[in-house]
Amino acid sequence: QVRLVESGGGLVQAGDSLRLSCAASGRTFSTYDAGWFRQAPGKERAFVAAINWSGSSTLYADSVKGRFTISRDNAKNTEYLQMNSLKPEDTAIYYCAARPRSSILLGTERMYEYWGQGTQVTVSS
Repeated sequence: QVRLVESGGGLVQAGDSLRLSCAASGRTFSTYDAGWFRQAPGKERAFVAAINWSGSSTLYADSVKGRFTISRDNAKNTEYLQMNSLKPEDTAIYYCAARPRSSILLGTERMYEYWGQGTQVTVSS
């Protein structure tokens, strides 16, 4: 089992950048694929980005492609989400997630077993 704790959220203006971190503890983080999801007010939780266990493969939602970058440092048991050119519609609670590593990188919420508590990102216009 792995425990996930997000940090780095906050209030920023449109066009600003923010980097989220997700620290993992428990089992070796390199045995997990990892991802980021977000839930905006009044909406269901949605996929943002995913990265495979080694960091060699990534997947992004169309809405963030070209603006967000997911990465990981297995030596530090941490994954990151660099968010650039933020927009008000990026306002949401951001959750990191993990699933045992697989040959197929997925952005499907129900396939992720472990979740953090979430961190709020608010982008003002």
